[in-house]
Amino acid sequence: MKLLTKEIERKLPKLGATEGVDLFEKEVVCKFFNPMGQGTWYVAEGEQQDDGDWLFFGLVDLLEREWGYFTLRELESVDVGWGLGIERDIAWQPKSIKEVQA
Repeated sequence: MKLLTKEIERKLPKLGATEGVDLFEKEVVCKFFNPMGQGTWYVAEGEQQDDGDWLFFGLVDLLEREWGYFTLRELESVDVGWGLGIERDIAWQPKSIKEVQA
């Protein structure tokens, strides 16, 4: 599965663009998840880097929930077993973190 589409690229605010927005009001543009278990990445900002990779900022829910940075290459490199990797929620509609947590 292609994790990052051109449509998502166009919708993503650049890194730091939502800095003044309260964390719980930030809009999650896309969601990545582990189809075999724990791990969800809620993307609020993203920007392509000089090396071609994408750096994202968002809420990461692994062993605990925390805000942080992660890259597209990191997500694409994860093997969750049975030939599967991290997937994108294709039915995702943008919503605030507050709505995500409700």
